[in-house]
Amino acid sequence: MEQHYKLYRVRELADNDADFIAALAEAFLEEVPEDAERLKKAVAEKDYHEAYQAAHKMKPTVDLFELGVLDKLIEVQDWGKFTQTDVDVTEQLEVVITAVDNAVAEMKSDFNL
Repeated sequence: MEQHYKLYRVRELADNDADFIAALAEAFLEEVPEDAERLKKAVAEKDYHEAYQAAHKMKPTVDLFELGVLDKLIEVQDWGKFTQTDVDVTEQLEVVITAVDNAVAEMKSDFNL
């Protein structure tokens, strides 16, 4: 439990309300994998605007659950925001996607979802 994500800030936000914590975990599982797929597709297609939007949307949740990749996600976001055509963010994207995949798998197991 809590190997690929941390619940410290989630518990603090939820005032240790187990039902609210579970609801936040469910919201993470509904939103973040979908946004991660959107981000992967946008980077592959060099759709800077879409990459920016997807990364920007993911930031608060990735930060709240402390996936440890916020800095990499911001690099991908900025790539899209500033249309950095001369920058390759493939490595940063892979780190983010791996972290999301690991957190999703662990969270599903931890919360029996």
